[in-house]
Amino acid sequence: MSLMDSISGKLFSKSPTEAIVDIGGIRFRIHISISTYEILPGKNEPVELLTYLHVKEDILDLFGFRDVAERSLFMNLNTISGIGPRSAMNILSGTNPDEFRKRIVAGDVKSLTVIPGIGAKTAKRIIVELKEKFATDLKDKDELGFMEDDESSAVKDAVNALLSLGYKQSQVNKTLKDLEKAGDLTGGLEDIIRKALAKMI
Repeated sequence: MSLMDSISGKLFSKSPTEAIVDIGGIRFRIHISISTYEILPGKNEPVELLTYLHVKEDILDLFGFRDVAERSLFMNLNTISGIGPRSAMNILSGTNPDEFRKRIVAGDVKSLTVIPGIGAKTAKRIIVELKEKFATDLKDKDELGFMEDDESSAVKDAVNALLSLGYKQSQVNKTLKDLEKAGDLTGGLEDIIRKALAKMI
């Protein structure tokens, strides 16, 4: 994870590829995907984005994300040889994280090459390097029955929060399942996170 985890301020301007956020008179230029652009508020409205600070020699590039899933996929793509931060962001603009993971797990080279920035060789390399990881993540997610329940947004938010703290998906799922069986998976987001952390310490 980068030094700068998130950024919040007022939106000064936006385009499909970047947002400029004003924080006390200092304006940060942030590279974003089209999906993140679509959820940005209007000018001078409050905004918060998860971030990744890319440092290379004398270059500092700040990338922004709408949620944990988008940033996680970005970070995974960055581990692949030949895919840099800009390329990863272009890929994010051509798909959504859940659909992309399913294509990887299915080994669907053809559907991946439809995404801008991915050729056949790159698609195969992504599948080889990420398929096993994504398959495990999807299996863990499926095993957590309430993950798809529209009424359990607090639980979903708790999962994302715990993952962002560095806990593994399998560990988070087991803990929340244990809370559910004990009848303790209740309350708001903060209550759920507090109970989960108490069991994982």
